[in-house]
Amino acid sequence: MNLLTHLRTLFAPAVSAAAADPAKVPDYLAAVKPAGNPDHGDYQANFAMALAKAAGKKPPDVAREIVAALPVTTDIEPPTVAGPGFINVKFTPAFLARAVRELATDERLGLPVAANPRTYVIDLSGPNVAKPLHVGHLRSTIIGDALVRVLRALGHTVVGDNHLGDWGTQFGILLYGYKHHRDDAAFAADPVRELARLYVAVRKLFKQAGDDDEEGPTDDPVKKACQEETAKLHAGDAENVALWQTFMPACLEMLRPIYDRLDVKIDHALGESFYNPMLPGVVADLLAKGLARESKGAVVIPNAKGVIPQTDEEAKKEEPPAIVRKRDGAFTYTTTDLATVKYRMDTWKPDAMLYVVDARQALHFKTLFAAARRWGYDRVEFQHVQFGSIVGKDKKPFQTRTGGVVELSSLLDEAAEAALTKYEASYADRKAHGHDVPELTDAVKRDIAEVVGIGAVKYADLSGNRTSDYVYDADKMTATEGNTASYMQYAYARCCAIFRRENIDPGRFRTDPPAVILGEPAERALALQLLRFPEAVEAAAADYLPHLVTGYLWDLAKAYSVFFENCPVLKAPAPELRDSRLLLVDLVGRTIRRALDLLGIRVVERM
Repeated sequence: MNLLTHLRTLFAPAVSAAAADPAKVPDYLAAVKPAGNPDHGDYQANFAMALAKAAGKKPPDVAREIVAALPVTTDIEPPTVAGPGFINVKFTPAFLARAVRELATDERLGLPVAANPRTYVIDLSGPNVAKPLHVGHLRSTIIGDALVRVLRALGHTVVGDNHLGDWGTQFGILLYGYKHHRDDAAFAADPVRELARLYVAVRKLFKQAGDDDEEGPTDDPVKKACQEETAKLHAGDAENVALWQTFMPACLEMLRPIYDRLDVKIDHALGESFYNPMLPGVVADLLAKGLARESKGAVVIPNAKGVIPQTDEEAKKEEPPAIVRKRDGAFTYTTTDLATVKYRMDTWKPDAMLYVVDARQALHFKTLFAAARRWGYDRVEFQHVQFGSIVGKDKKPFQTRTGGVVELSSLLDEAAEAALTKYEASYADRKAHGHDVPELTDAVKRDIAEVVGIGAVKYADLSGNRTSDYVYDADKMTATEGNTASYMQYAYARCCAIFRRENIDPGRFRTDPPAVILGEPAERALALQLLRFPEAVEAAAADYLPHLVTGYLWDLAKAYSVFFENCPVLKAPAPELRDSRLLLVDLVGRTIRRALDLLGIRVVERM
């Protein structure tokens, strides 16, 4: 059950009767939200002001009329009207107790199945496979995977598509490096490592350090040679195509261990090479339909407004058009992306395509989506799910000490080591204070550190609004206090320990739950928070914002901490109260585990 939906359903008849414009009723009901101050109630309805303005009445009077028109129910206490017409609502203890008891038997923990399920294609990760994954690929991978999991949890069909960079100038760099700088013995022994070395080595030969424009005009002889190798590959040169085919298995193997560590499972990995044969047809169709035109030897499509600037003055005022075929006959990322749209629509027929790509590509996607709609794909939702950059504690782009790009494997190793250091310190401290801590081998501790470290990286990314920059701080991320994965994982392990301590089977609280007693404020607050899980997940899915799930987890963890400190469980004063509290503990553990799983984060039962 979604508490928010339940309340809006209760208010709907009264609001509909009071609304002058029926079309605005959904907007009025959207003003029913969780109360900012729990002293005022569980939820608050703030639509009376808007209704009153339309009716020419005073907001408090309208609020009282709405309250008087509500159906008789034992689910909520009599609502109160406060201030300029706020309606404060509080659920009855009996309703909460009954709802929590029902929740205990629900394997889905209240998550609904969408009444009108949609099909989504989520474009995520998208690395350049010619080089090792680096820190810049982290956010698209993690955010995209979380959205796949959240939307699937609600019953939608989701296709995760990793649009690999496997055909561009990066392979010209590898081809040049292989032909001029390869170590045959090293390639035979470990092609993955040797190709990674060659990519870095050739990039270092570029005239300008940090030159990321691999495709632009250049007077750099090495870069020019790399571009020529790329052109030969695209033209079908037998030697280069054969080498590309030799490289690809090793390039893909570079990705596998990172995705395994991140527990990211991608449905399809269709790279640029897959779409390459389709590109001439895309341009021909755009020209035939009048959606593209020739300009200075190239073929271009209009900007999002449908304009192709013709003069220098227009070019200063308008966003640029996009090139789909260069003067030399080569195609562009825009061409490939349009071919991708067509293939996805023909193959999966999605209702929505989400592109989880950093904010710097906003103009590209704005132009792309407008072009796709003009091309006939105007009934699908296109969404650029953009995100900020990863920065260090100094708020500058996150780099190695030598100023290079941080490889993702190194970042994950560092996080796991930081987690191990923190865990061993915490373990020793708890043991010294007489806490009941399990005796664990070094291997088990390292396994725990891997789960905690990777979880820390992912949670830190997902716990902030995705549009903000992500500050990488290993010490802060692996802290066992505050809004971190470690804190959530520890709370889960603490739930498991309660049942393990007296060898209690949690299964009986799920198949035949006892009566729920909510006599203490901490019990009631925890029950309310448990019932809000569906609300958080549906909100995250609606706006493609995974941080709404982490925000929910933080509220749940705080409520559980207060409960744990104030409500003895195993030493409860009565058997029925003990069982009720054990049910709550079991639900907390289940909910934490499920919520973390939606974020792609694992748990451990002993810490």
